[in-house]
Amino acid sequence: MKAFTDNLGRTWTLVVNVATVKRVRALCGVDLNAIVEVEDGKPSAHLLERLSTDPVLLVDVLYAVCKPECDQRGVTDEDFGAAMGGDAVESATGALLEETVDFFPEAKRLAFRKILSASRRFGDEAKKRLAAMVSDSGFEDRLVSELERLTGLSASAPESAE
Repeated sequence: MKAFTDNLGRTWTLVVNVATVKRVRALCGVDLNAIVEVEDGKPSAHLLERLSTDPVLLVDVLYAVCKPECDQRGVTDEDFGAAMGGDAVESATGALLEETVDFFPEAKRLAFRKILSASRRFGDEAKKRLAAMVSDSGFEDRLVSELERLTGLSASAPESAE
């Protein structure tokens, strides 16, 4: 079992089993069994990509996974979603992926762990590059210049007297 903490400080425990997979299918139309598939001998992560690019779908899936605990605590899907953002979503994503991978039999689990590990390395590298780009002293100047070019407005224009 994996766990994550939402933005209100509540800890949620994730359990992925057959009942969970059925519940997520029924409530979200998402098949956790297809988190990673092999197509023509190559790994395919369409669902993983969907979940990583659609935070609303991701939080819906997380709610469905946590639904028994939410029901017990009296937390609605709206309440659950309102407490999810930023680092909580990132932490919950990692916990969900780990727990989902653990659901599979050993052979698939080993393959999926390699895919998950490669995905994390890629994500870590992307974060490093983004941090380096933002910390570059000329980044803001280039950004302002590009915005001026796109809008035809000048960021150095005097403010209106209004």
